[in-house]
Amino acid sequence: MEHAPLIRQLNLADLNAFFQLRLRGLQAHPEAFGTSHQEALEKGPGQYEAILQGTQAADGNFILGAFATPELELIGTVGLRREPRVKERHKAVVVGMYVAPEAAGRGAGRALLGDLLARGERIEGLRQIQLVVTKQNEAARHLYESLGFRCCGREVDALRIDGVFHDADLMARLI
Repeated sequence: MEHAPLIRQLNLADLNAFFQLRLRGLQAHPEAFGTSHQEALEKGPGQYEAILQGTQAADGNFILGAFATPELELIGTVGLRREPRVKERHKAVVVGMYVAPEAAGRGAGRALLGDLLARGERIEGLRQIQLVVTKQNEAARHLYESLGFRCCGREVDALRIDGVFHDADLMARLI
């Protein structure tokens, strides 16, 4: 990937490519996601149809994709999910951040999050974007901190994978 990746909102036409990349991430890095590979397989790609329709994007619910140029192969994804309850609508959560290993370290993650933050700043009433990162994921933590996210809490034993517990940090960025 010699050029900066193309970042755009994913749509229904991207469903299969998105789901395959998501499965790769869930399998390769189970400690980075709340959903297991098996759970995702059982639910199937249809679970993402509503968000990929794009009708909720202006309200703060969307998935972005990073595409290698000029091949336009999907190499990374990140989503934003806004809190639905009235008292929490000023917050949204980063979900499903993943960059394929063959594209890692080349700016795709930074480009995805940069676009997500820019879109977040335009969402009416949104004041804070949060994310969760496991304690040992130093590369992701460094990226998040470089974009203005700050740790605001830790959940001990947040995930249990094959009998091993993983702590996770809550990070937030005000917009």
